[in-house]
Amino acid sequence: MSEQSGQRPPLGISGRLTAATIRSPLTPLLLLAALAVGLLALLAIPREEEPQISVPMVDIEVAAPGMAAADAVELVGLPLETIVRAIDGVDHVYTQAMDDGVLVTARFAVGADPDDAAIRVTEKLRANWHRKPVGVPDPRVTVRGINDVPIVVISLSPAPGASARWTDAMLHELATRTLNEVAKVPDVGLSFITGGRAQGLRITPDPARLAAHQVTLPALAVAVMQANSEIPAGTARADGAAVTVSAGQAFTGPQDLAGLALRNARGETVLLGDVATISVGPNEGQPLAWRWQRGAQGWHSAPAVNVAVAKRAGANAVVVADAVLARVEALKGPLIPADVAVAITRNYGESASEKANELLFHLGLATVSIVVLIGLAIGWREAGVTAVVIPTTILLTLFAANLMGYTINRVSLFALIFSIGILVDDAIVMIENIARHWAMGDGRSRIDAAVDAVAEVGNPTVIATLTVVAALLPMLFVSGLMGPYMAPIPVNASAAMLFSFFVAVVIAPWLMVRLARKALASDHHDEGGGWLANLYERAARRVIGTRGAARGFLWAVGLATLAACSMFYFKAVTVKLLPFDNKSEVQVVADLPEGTALEQTARTLDAAAAVARQLPEVVAIDGHAGTASPFNFNGLVRHAFLRNQPEQGDLMIALAHADARDRSSHDVALALRKALKAVPLPAGGVLKVVETPPGPPVMATLIAEIYGPDAASRRATAAEVENLFRSVPWIVDVDNSAGQPRPRLRLVPQRDVLDQHRLAQGEINQAIGLLMGTTTLGHVPRGQGRLPLPITLSLAEADRRWDGALSATPVATAADGRTLALGALVEARHEAGNPMIFRRDGLAADMVMAELAGDYEAPIYGLLAVNRAIAAHDWQARGLVAPTISLAGQPQDESRPSLLWDGEWEITWVTFRDMGGAFLIALVGIYVLVVGQFGSFRLPIVILVPVPLTLIGIVIGHMLFGAPFTATSMIGFIALAGIIVRNSILLVDFIRHAAAPGKPLRDVLLEAGRIRVKPIVLTAAAAMIGAATILTDPIFQGLAISLLFGLASATLLTLLVIPAIYVVARDDGKAFS
Repeated sequence: MSEQSGQRPPLGISGRLTAATIRSPLTPLLLLAALAVGLLALLAIPREEEPQISVPMVDIEVAAPGMAAADAVELVGLPLETIVRAIDGVDHVYTQAMDDGVLVTARFAVGADPDDAAIRVTEKLRANWHRKPVGVPDPRVTVRGINDVPIVVISLSPAPGASARWTDAMLHELATRTLNEVAKVPDVGLSFITGGRAQGLRITPDPARLAAHQVTLPALAVAVMQANSEIPAGTARADGAAVTVSAGQAFTGPQDLAGLALRNARGETVLLGDVATISVGPNEGQPLAWRWQRGAQGWHSAPAVNVAVAKRAGANAVVVADAVLARVEALKGPLIPADVAVAITRNYGESASEKANELLFHLGLATVSIVVLIGLAIGWREAGVTAVVIPTTILLTLFAANLMGYTINRVSLFALIFSIGILVDDAIVMIENIARHWAMGDGRSRIDAAVDAVAEVGNPTVIATLTVVAALLPMLFVSGLMGPYMAPIPVNASAAMLFSFFVAVVIAPWLMVRLARKALASDHHDEGGGWLANLYERAARRVIGTRGAARGFLWAVGLATLAACSMFYFKAVTVKLLPFDNKSEVQVVADLPEGTALEQTARTLDAAAAVARQLPEVVAIDGHAGTASPFNFNGLVRHAFLRNQPEQGDLMIALAHADARDRSSHDVALALRKALKAVPLPAGGVLKVVETPPGPPVMATLIAEIYGPDAASRRATAAEVENLFRSVPWIVDVDNSAGQPRPRLRLVPQRDVLDQHRLAQGEINQAIGLLMGTTTLGHVPRGQGRLPLPITLSLAEADRRWDGALSATPVATAADGRTLALGALVEARHEAGNPMIFRRDGLAADMVMAELAGDYEAPIYGLLAVNRAIAAHDWQARGLVAPTISLAGQPQDESRPSLLWDGEWEITWVTFRDMGGAFLIALVGIYVLVVGQFGSFRLPIVILVPVPLTLIGIVIGHMLFGAPFTATSMIGFIALAGIIVRNSILLVDFIRHAAAPGKPLRDVLLEAGRIRVKPIVLTAAAAMIGAATILTDPIFQGLAISLLFGLASATLLTLLVIPAIYVVARDDGKAFS
């Protein structure tokens, strides 16, 4: 070789860096500085469980009084859609129209700033204020983003035995005061309360007594508001001083209200207490919340109120959560009595810290394992160098991640764990080559030999490092919701690779010289490669002994690769976006038929809770009827915070810690879904088991959007598709967007009667609102830091039925002084409301939604099964046209029915499409780099040939583990392209260096293989060790399998396939010497 002939090879950038720093006193200072900034970043960088995906969603709620859903769409929905779709940055516009109202949701591009999104929408609406229809009130604009998701949820409920002393109204007041105290903690964001019923001063009119005393309901309301008024009325002088004058006196309690004098139609005085019941308590018909807790004595149930605490943008979830919990602990006693149980039902700070600590442990375990590997394979001095190189590189990567605004979360830490085996490659190659050169004993000094060793592998190492970066970095441009979720992987891994190169050529040689003081003869370093090289030689001689053997080997490998690919077609390996994680909670969502009473919803949820309590893994259950539990990221996308109808509710089921149960949360969810079939449901009702998605959430796993020329054909088609959904056994929790018509009582004023009594219709409408609704007439101050009580006017729930008593309620006074009953002025009609209308991006659609559980849990298999059912269905017999099926993109032609698949499929399609594009870009980038290195257009093709070989091991690994091929598996496949090409480059470079005129090709191939087999196997083993530590993680198991088995197969085959290609393409006919 050149160094043995007395001529030093060109140093290149790597050799120059090593030569400049190996003797420099600044090198240890650089090492210390790298460690210092990395440790500071480790302490300062925020910790989160999952990457924060910012998907601003701006809700525009507009009341459309008296309008049917179809009319509300035309008058309010379409103009709003037009305005909102014109706003820059809006990705999708969703419209939901129901009787009397419209909700338009603008979903902005992933990563957009929520506040900026709200400002854009508000400004655009104000600019078009003149287009608002007459009679339509101002819209309410609300923005929700990832920072609105509560990180801590505190549940307050009576302790066992204290239920009689605490009502839900008292708990609500305690929760309000607790929230006010928690809000004082720094970096606490907008927080809220769910559950409980606010205390109030209730006026419950008695229709019969109103009629008997001839007092009208509007007169009662006006009298209360006027009597409760207190206003500043100027100033007066008293004893030479200016005195503020107040007019009026607010009520101080129920006794003041009961004694309020009213005037009836005859001018007589009637006390309010004579015609109404005055009480202090919560209003009826408000949402209900309760909690089941497993204890030593069994299950305990009590009312509950939740305090949901969010953090401000950019705040550290762990720090904020710890501060909130410390504050709550300090409130026990001074504010929270001992007979109130405080349960922390959500603590993302704790889960983030726990996950981060677990992964940091795996990171340390992988580091120690790789150090031991280097110690056993090369030497313990070299292992000591590795023990410094790996932490230095990781800490520098954390420093860079902190500068770029990334956090420590499960994805970023997995990126470091899987890249730890890659980032050590440069150091292994350098260390092993330095050790090999020192073992030559050719008279060079250790420093000169180290510089020569680095220079020898420097250029191919630079290219090899850049190939890994080129393989990973294109993944940064994956679009959609998965983009930000995956972004830490290419960013952190690429940064780690770049830092690893500089550490390998600057720090590693300096450490090698400082640590290896004694002669390396004691290390018994075998320049020939040892037993591993001998084993390789035996295998290589059989493969490349003849051209026919080499050709046969290549054919066998090619057929094995095709066979591996066929496993996807035969479903031996299934495809899924991401598998379910092992979470600590499962949710049951109840959607009962429209018009279901709140009490019926609560009974249904109680029945479902009874089923859930039979599962040994369940430790607590929080129930909500007529409202939603504090939303998570999944609930943010599904708009759970808008679930406030009596027929809606949910159960949030807390599971024991993962270490304390045998089944995963997904297995528990499957068992729960099966058990819930025993719960009786009214027709049209559904109980859905909702698991926290491992990645970006969607409205449902499987969604079919039905488009068509008119509402009737869309609904008929959607009904047939819904039936086809139900025909597939592993498609479950089937529901639709239209729901059922909500029953309606319409009270129509009779104009001729109103004209006869000289009454305006507005007066009667207002009176009906007072009678059938809940109206706040004012507040009663209580002092002593307590919340003022609202004064509410509402009928008792039991009286809210259209019968003789209700129709006899006096609501107006005739010109002759008589009171007029409501029944004499209106005509009552019972009718069905209109179904909800859904629109997406300007097109009307009906949705059929479902989850998947059982044989297949990926949307691709669900939609294929439904597609087959649609094709086999007899549409003509039902007078319908089979819908045209689209996998992506809304239909251009609405004249015939069409079906667009959405839900998790849309994210799956976008993710794998973009990752496939990233893979092609990576291959092109690698090809360009290798062409620049070797100056050949054909040689890079040889280097890239081993890339598909990784599929052999990847498929075998997934089959052995019974794991689906997921997005993380694809990440591993793409990363393997860079790793395998890296090994190919090093092997090909040595083949070129070993070549000499007259030297047989087979001897050249054997020599290069014997020299490079050890570092190639070591680097592969290091990467496999890093992957092995994450093999048990549900989400990143696919990545681990791809790296473990893909590296194993591709490394072994690369060392044989490339020599075989040389023999087939350039066989010189000479046998081994």
